[in-house]
Amino acid sequence: MNKLVRGNLVRGLPSKLFEINQTCVACQKGKQHKASCKFKAVSSISQPLQMLHMDLFGLTFVKSLMKKMYCLVVTDDFSRFSWVFFLVIKDETSEILKTFITGIENLIDLKVKVIRCDNGNEFKNRTMNHFCEMKGIKREFRVARTPQQNGVAEKKKRTLIEAARTMLADSKLPTTFWAKAVNTACYVQNRVLVIKPHNKTPYELFLGRKPALSFMRPFGCSFTILNTIDHLVKFDGKADEGFFVGYSTNSKAFRVFNSRTRIVEENLHVKFSEDTPNIAGSGPN
Repeated sequence: MNKLVRGNLVRGLPSKLFEINQTCVACQKGKQHKASCKFKAVSSISQPLQMLHMDLFGLTFVKSLMKKMYCLVVTDDFSRFSWVFFLVIKDETSEILKTFITGIENLIDLKVKVIRCDNGNEFKNRTMNHFCEMKGIKREFRVARTPQQNGVAEKKKRTLIEAARTMLADSKLPTTFWAKAVNTACYVQNRVLVIKPHNKTPYELFLGRKPALSFMRPFGCSFTILNTIDHLVKFDGKADEGFFVGYSTNSKAFRVFNSRTRIVEENLHVKFSEDTPNIAGSGPN
């Protein structure tokens, strides 16, 4: 309106200064939008476990091999190191978090100080309230329907889902392997992503040493596994066929799906066939 008056662009408007009324309810009903969340250029977090971001995704509608339908994603703010846990129901969250926090504090001899999450009942319940009060952990909850306030967890969750979807498409494995794909994606990203401004991987920032990558293999590639369990007669085959579905976190072994026994097991005595392309329908049914 002021531009029209000053520029004499129209006829009939009075020559006065038009002021904006910020209390116009009608304008707010027609135009109001969500407030923006400003990005912090410099982080105030200076060490691992000082703040943990966590979120839950599911219901997946497709059960994993272990009948899981939810996934809990926990991310350390300083290093961006992540952990994933798979659940049958949301009520398992509290016990999983209690065990995880106690174990990780003992592992690196640091204390969890702040937890940032949403307002879901899996994070706001009597068990978690008592545990956080006992440990002296502060909890920060995002406002309802404002996921940008927990952007670290939301972004990590989306990254893992997209990576797992891509891995399943490339490997031709069925959707029931989604949990194995998410777990493998988290394992690999902890060791290959570069975190600014430190210019280091999450693994090095969290554990203080550089990760090794020479043992990594393509997800879903076929292989033969030495049969060390069954009693074989002289002319029985010594190896079973299978598919690579991840890495063991407790030992130096690969997690493999044995096509003969139809179970996931950990084994080191494997021979990979990385150059053999997967064909849709050739994998586990």
